[in-house]
Amino acid sequence: MKKNIKAALLSALVLPGLGQLYKGCKLKGVILITLVNVFLLTALAYVMKGVGRIVATGTTGKLDIARALTDLQQETPEVRWLLAAFFIVWAYGTVDALIGNHASTGAKQKE
Repeated sequence: MKKNIKAALLSALVLPGLGQLYKGCKLKGVILITLVNVFLLTALAYVMKGVGRIVATGTTGKLDIARALTDLQQETPEVRWLLAAFFIVWAYGTVDALIGNHASTGAKQKE
């Protein structure tokens, strides 16, 4: 299997940025991994904060799932933007790992 295909699969399936690390572009790989983690963890924090507010208001009986989800969507609109940013970084990492010109391939082309 070609190095580009392996790198793209690592970035697409495991973690964006691993493909760049595999191909030898360490700085780009670390930046992508950091961005992905920041976006996902921040989105998770907003969701947990929204869930905490819903639970804190209390339900004395049966929990209305539809109302709880509607409340969560209204209280955490930032999550959509964070997840969109995550998917943009994921797509960039996958495409870059597949067709990007990295340090190891650039050195071979100069020889």
